[in-house]
Amino acid sequence: MKFRYSVSDPSQNEYDSLPRLTFSLRCNNRQAEVVGLVDSGATVSVLPYEAGVRLGQIWDYRKANIRLSGNLGNFPAMPVVTVAKIGDFEPVRLVFAWVKTDVPLILGQTNFFMEFDVCFYRSKSEFEIMPKLL
Repeated sequence: MKFRYSVSDPSQNEYDSLPRLTFSLRCNNRQAEVVGLVDSGATVSVLPYEAGVRLGQIWDYRKANIRLSGNLGNFPAMPVVTVAKIGDFEPVRLVFAWVKTDVPLILGQTNFFMEFDVCFYRSKSEFEIMPKLL
């Protein structure tokens, strides 16, 4: 399934477009539409604080034991397991580091790229996602 690169703000031009994916997440009998940046350079998938709250998550500092690096290195994070529905694909379990700050949702190596094969076609401003073959 192919998707177009997109911008996060209408004032941006095509050179600011990135591989963003709109999909739904489900957790605790709650569902939320989200937009995530498909980032092959990210080690983990990151869930913003407000998205976790919309999914019914309750922050627990005792579980906030994931150590992140880079810009998020100073923020506590805890694991959250969700079910993602992307296009017509079968639902898949995605694990996130839920961060107690306002950050973009990031789809990283653990475990988005373990569940999907992704091809980037930057010159065409497209990317393609295929479920892993069993």
